[in-house]
Amino acid sequence: MASKCEEVPAQQKSAFFSFIKSIATFKGDLSSLTAPPFLLSPQSITEYSAFWAEHPALFVAPAHEDDAQKRALGVLKWFLSTLKQQHSNKDDNGKKKKMKPLNPFLGELFLGKWVDGAGTTELVSEQVSHHPPATAFNVWNNEHGIRLQGHIAPKVYFSSTVRIDRKGYGTLHIDKYNEVHLVTMPKVHIEGLMTASLSPELSGTSYIRSSSGYTTKIEYFCKGWISGKRNSFLATIFHDDNENEPIYAAEGQWNDTYTIKDGKTQNILEKVDVNTLSRTPLTIAPPEQQNHLESRRAWKPVVDAINKGDIFAVGQEKSKIENEQRELRKQEKAEEKEFPRRYFTLAQEDPVAEKLAEGLKCTSIKGSMDAHQMIWLWDEEKFQNLQNSKKQEVRSPVHSRFDSGISLTMGSTGSS
Repeated sequence: MASKCEEVPAQQKSAFFSFIKSIATFKGDLSSLTAPPFLLSPQSITEYSAFWAEHPALFVAPAHEDDAQKRALGVLKWFLSTLKQQHSNKDDNGKKKKMKPLNPFLGELFLGKWVDGAGTTELVSEQVSHHPPATAFNVWNNEHGIRLQGHIAPKVYFSSTVRIDRKGYGTLHIDKYNEVHLVTMPKVHIEGLMTASLSPELSGTSYIRSSSGYTTKIEYFCKGWISGKRNSFLATIFHDDNENEPIYAAEGQWNDTYTIKDGKTQNILEKVDVNTLSRTPLTIAPPEQQNHLESRRAWKPVVDAINKGDIFAVGQEKSKIENEQRELRKQEKAEEKEFPRRYFTLAQEDPVAEKLAEGLKCTSIKGSMDAHQMIWLWDEEKFQNLQNSKKQEVRSPVHSRFDSGISLTMGSTGSS
């Protein structure tokens, strides 16, 4: 086994095997386990919300399609475009990525915007819960009248592989048609744990269901199930009245190429190469101009140490943040206070999403809507208050701010 662990630093192999042993014997949610520093990615989970709109043109395209079934196809194409960068184990240069992201602290923020031919698409991501972990997000483009809000609460388990069950969902609203699309999340399992060469695979089934009566069913397959290729999928779009007669079908690899066909004639309508899709860089403020709750500023010492390969400093700086957070929670408990969420509010129900979920056969999404699973909704009133008050620590990510976020005249660009 040791001969296969070429990616594990020699001085860290003991810690690595101890970590493997703890995973195999641990009962419950693995997200609470502390991973060895050399496995850590220089990216917080709050930054993962940026994957929803790296291709703004695809994100806004459904807002300009008058045909409801073609809108459903446009939403599918946008959704598929979000998968590669989020789940691929290699970066743009073909280099293996470290797959264990940093666990966000309660209240952590990631704010930014994309500016390109689609106008300005904006992002707010907030860690709304730490135990259990949950990240809420809102992505919108006012010019095109489209917005996506949602929350994801991952639960990590170990059987023969590491499995990630992502509770939560998203709702995509298109103003022009007063239409909502419920978006559920695929499951993930991680291969290559024993060699520290982690490789994610999507599995199971996810759905996109629109209030116009169209459902997209996306089935994910591991290597050998359909084409013998990794990261394969089969998606079908059908009207809710007739699941057995697909209107469109898409098949291929979500991280490479796929083909869209007419469901009746099987004629090829489009071939999509995910690798050629242009990604717009996300604009964020330089870390020194960010609020102390924003990811890139809060985790900068840890990220710097990761990039330098200084394992000792990684552990030391990470412990500083974690210990500080523990003390804050103790203080809040003693004072009988709760940490305020800045952009999202805990809700007992989400009637819009629940109505759309009623037509789906899967039970996991319905479980995600139980009040005890935590439903986090975007709070427009909070957002407007933060925009309008210069006395607040954090303001809008798209208006000029005195201490944080995106300025209309300055900022930095970087792909997330």
